[in-house]
Amino acid sequence: MKRLFFRGRFIFIPIAVAAFLSLASFVVMQLWNNLLPAILHVSAITFWQAMGIFILCKILFGFGKGGGPRWGGRGPWMRHRMEERFKNMTPEEKEKFKQKMRERGCGPWGHHEGHPFNRNWDDLEKETAKPTE
Repeated sequence: MKRLFFRGRFIFIPIAVAAFLSLASFVVMQLWNNLLPAILHVSAITFWQAMGIFILCKILFGFGKGGGPRWGGRGPWMRHRMEERFKNMTPEEKEKFKQKMRERGCGPWGHHEGHPFNRNWDDLEKETAKPTE
């Protein structure tokens, strides 16, 4: 039985990929044709156009699980490893580590001191404030 499966995988895998691509294209076509013409007043699309949109999105936005190191897509093993290291640090080492991370811009909001929108709100308030004479 095992030998039969390995022999047939060269036929099964392309068929499974084609079936998945067809199903995904059908779903894209149905969603597009049932939602977008009423919302955005665009025309309906065919199955092949839906397949092209699906493939284009996969090329542009990536395959698989997504997210690399830049987007926090590291594996859970990395998080557990860092948690173990952090637990074994003394309070002084923890504070030194946190300070280094803040300097590198690895805080919750990157290189900003606070939330990135705070800066925009402050700028807006300064622009709209009328000078008192």
